[in-house]
Amino acid sequence: MNLLLDTHALLWFVAGDERLSSPARQTIEDPDTTCYVSIASWWEIAIKCSLDKLKLAAPLESFMADRVAEGFRVLPIETRHLPALATLPLHHRDPFDRLIICQAMAENMPICTGDPSFKAYESKAIW
Repeated sequence: MNLLLDTHALLWFVAGDERLSSPARQTIEDPDTTCYVSIASWWEIAIKCSLDKLKLAAPLESFMADRVAEGFRVLPIETRHLPALATLPLHHRDPFDRLIICQAMAENMPICTGDPSFKAYESKAIW
């Protein structure tokens, strides 16, 4: 299965944070799961680090490289991900999350997220 991780799911998984649900952790750890991280999540993490709203255990470049080395794949933003943004209902106003939702829909991938507002969209959430 292909799985797109929401930003907090990635951060909580890496940190071993108990807020990540057991089913989510098991799905991420499943050898049959290919985990993707949107470039939008990397962008969000970089912004939060620059604003001192997020502290990583390693510099951002190392943090990202470590995730790729662990097998996480980067999902680039492609033009085919963007048209849905124009018509996506405003259940969620966070621009990073809205893009992740559109990517998941275009890629037909479930999203690993604990954000309850994702349930209002057509994308499947795993939590």
